[in-house]
Amino acid sequence: MLISINWIRDFVDLDGINIDELIHKFSLSTAEVENEIFYKGSDLSGVVVAEIKSVEEHPKSKKLHLLKVDAGEAELTDVVCGAPNVRVGMKTAFAKLGAQIGDITIAPRDLAGFTSHGMCCSEQELGISDSNDGIMEITDDVAVGTDIKSIYEIDDVIFEVDNKSLTNRPDLWGHYGIAREIAALAGRPLKAIETADLSQYKDLPPVDIKIEDELCKRYSGIRFENISRKVSPVNMRIRLFYCGMRAINWLADLTNYLMLEMGQPMHAFDSRKVEKIRVKRFDKPFEFKTLDGVERHIDENTLMICNGDIPVAIAGIMGGLDSEIVDDTTSLTLESANFDAVSIRKSSSRLSHRTDASMRYEKSLDPEMTTVAAARFVKLLSDFDSGVKVTSSLTDEYAQKFDKVTLNFDKKFVDRYTGIEISNDTIVKTLTALGFGVTLNGDEFTVDVPTWRATKDVTIKADIIEEITRIYGYDNFDLNTAAAPLYPVRMFEEKNAEEQIKDLLVKRYSMHEVHSYIWAYADEYKKLGIEVEENVKLSGAANPNIETLRRSMIPTQLCQVRSNVSFDTDFGIFEIGHVVDGLKADGLCNEKKMLGITLFSKTMSTEDLYMKMVNIISVMMDDIRHKSVEFRAAEADHAYIHPKNYNTVICDGKELGRIGLVYPTVLRKIDKKANVVFAELEIDAVVNTENAGIHYEETSKFPSIDVDLTFITEKYAPIKAAIETVNSELIKNVALVGTYSDDLGKAVTIRISFVHPERTLTKEEVMEIADRIIGILKDQGISLKG
Repeated sequence: MLISINWIRDFVDLDGINIDELIHKFSLSTAEVENEIFYKGSDLSGVVVAEIKSVEEHPKSKKLHLLKVDAGEAELTDVVCGAPNVRVGMKTAFAKLGAQIGDITIAPRDLAGFTSHGMCCSEQELGISDSNDGIMEITDDVAVGTDIKSIYEIDDVIFEVDNKSLTNRPDLWGHYGIAREIAALAGRPLKAIETADLSQYKDLPPVDIKIEDELCKRYSGIRFENISRKVSPVNMRIRLFYCGMRAINWLADLTNYLMLEMGQPMHAFDSRKVEKIRVKRFDKPFEFKTLDGVERHIDENTLMICNGDIPVAIAGIMGGLDSEIVDDTTSLTLESANFDAVSIRKSSSRLSHRTDASMRYEKSLDPEMTTVAAARFVKLLSDFDSGVKVTSSLTDEYAQKFDKVTLNFDKKFVDRYTGIEISNDTIVKTLTALGFGVTLNGDEFTVDVPTWRATKDVTIKADIIEEITRIYGYDNFDLNTAAAPLYPVRMFEEKNAEEQIKDLLVKRYSMHEVHSYIWAYADEYKKLGIEVEENVKLSGAANPNIETLRRSMIPTQLCQVRSNVSFDTDFGIFEIGHVVDGLKADGLCNEKKMLGITLFSKTMSTEDLYMKMVNIISVMMDDIRHKSVEFRAAEADHAYIHPKNYNTVICDGKELGRIGLVYPTVLRKIDKKANVVFAELEIDAVVNTENAGIHYEETSKFPSIDVDLTFITEKYAPIKAAIETVNSELIKNVALVGTYSDDLGKAVTIRISFVHPERTLTKEEVMEIADRIIGILKDQGISLKG
């Protein structure tokens, strides 16, 4: 949000104060200020009020005009101008020779055979508006030759406050709230905002207003007639532009101006189109065209402002096209209301339409502001359009009030929290400057929280401590070492296991950790020919591409691989993230934390890449749980999975996850010359696997005997089972040497290491055990390769 120091000066005397230092102090104590401060008007000089005395058509150009301009000097100035709105008697902004406009210095210039000795300027060229459809027209009664910066607030200091830091401060969404903070920081009094006395209209007929839904907390309205002004005052337009809004027309600008000044959104209806105001929701959805000309789908949860039963505005978000203020509008009905914050946020999200008004209503605005803002509107409207007539009383429907918040604490409480000595007088002065009501009885404080801070911000005693200390200045605290015991904190087992997994995958296998969101990105999936599987969806998702939550991390990683195929010929990525597998019985998402691993290679065969993934998972479980894993065939449960070589990862008889290959059509869309293997394990299953620990035993002094056996089979599992059946204490290690293919088919070679702790083994002892293994496998139809 952009803040104007000129606007702040309306409410706080800042004479003699270093503005840059004040903004820095505001950033430290109240809300984060973005780095850059804008010094508006500092690059503008030599621009004066001038009157056009004559206009002639340029003989060689259809667009240019030859002007004689009175700039307050002894002689008239010749100017060549291409603006379409020039006319005799018009006063405008004139840049004299030597004037500075941004980086441009005005000098004599030949244009189509005539010399221009200055430039008539548009508001855009002066940097005070985005209007560039003609030169600026000055309608105020000012003498020619007057420096334009002396009559208009062109010189200003603008700083930007980060909106995120204002989330819990609804009172800071207007300049008056910011001024209150700055007054407290500067130690200057805050001026009361000037408003009209609305009690003088109490005998006029009321506006027909009725709140028919609890989502509207308060609705205030008042009517006006005989409105003649069409264009806003220059200074108002400048402030709006400097603060990021464009001028539209007098009435629209006035409501926007007051929203930026007080933080209270208002809406002006053409009274010819709104007679009976009803605030309600509808039973059935319908289409509604808003001020921006867009047809929007209104559902039964969206609060509407209606003329009787006809909707004329989306409450708290945007008005309707049919009731907008137009050029011939002379009467209006003003809305100053307060709506449920959650309702506005949800409606704004469903409609995918967030406005300046809805952003403020989402923050839980103070309902007490509606009548004050209406009184301020009447004051400004009357000041700048003297013929305006108020034709109704201020009609105020107040359906729900926030509870009054009163907090009691003592001086010891403040001292204990702050750790420093802050006097009672300082506490009272600080809280009073911020608008709190303070009663001091000895060292006992009773604090009444102002309504603009009580909607969501200050609710407990600790909040008061924050108010005191931030204005006192955190940089004024003495630096002392905290006298508190420090105890070692043991890392949670889940976190410890995750860190071990990450270290292993990065350090040993040179893999890259990635991060992604939990959405199933429909547009990215489509590029790989992967359908988004039916799952939990976000209600009113702003982007249809991310409305469905993912069931698996693998499609996300396949998209990431596709985006990085040019990174290297071989690489691997992994992530520990979340997926959602439908809903649980209690209606909540069945959310799971998963480890996803994807390997990509243009140099390795499918078999080698697959065995690398097998090795990664085996080593990982051996490292963190000291357990071996096995792999059992499974049926492909997703369309992007190849039905062959899809296996369940088993440890201690429990399923940890799955390992598999990508379906060929998907693989071709990633890279036609590459292979991709993936694995997805459930972190909870990995963590809950019992840690077998490390078993230490004395190394035998006697040599071991290694026996290599090659069996004609495609699977290692039967061989492993046969060795476990023999269960010989002399077998100390079994290693998979490799797999081979020839005319006889596929073969698996294993190496069995035999050793005895107390003597040297004989060949007969070793072969007797090997023969038993061979015999078990032979009975299963698995023969030893000769």
